[in-house]
Amino acid sequence: MADESYPDDLKYHPEHDWARIEGEEATFGITWFAQDQLGEVVFYDPPDVGASLSAGSSYAEVESVKAVSDVIAPLSGEVTAVNEELSGNPEAVNDDPYGDGWLVRVKLSDPGEVDSLLDVAAYRDLLSQ
Repeated sequence: MADESYPDDLKYHPEHDWARIEGEEATFGITWFAQDQLGEVVFYDPPDVGASLSAGSSYAEVESVKAVSDVIAPLSGEVTAVNEELSGNPEAVNDDPYGDGWLVRVKLSDPGEVDSLLDVAAYRDLLSQ
């Protein structure tokens, strides 16, 4: 399992999801905190490529040995890629939540939504409450 970390270059949703913004596209995943709370991830049920995501809404499920949890979209957009590696290696979410454990890539429909997300300092404050 990965060591606790929260990269500075990411934006965070209060539901423990992250977004790496790259122009008009973003990569989404769950934070170290989320995967730690879930425990060992054993299954990932992704959306289809082409699916529309709405910020703040569930777009996928992650199943662990403890529970099944909805994954919340930090931003709105259209899914352009799904991490197919997770179908055979779901534990990558635990081992590398910000790298090999990414979930989807999205073409953003409203890049202005980024302003509603938390930076790393604000996310750490949320965790300490």
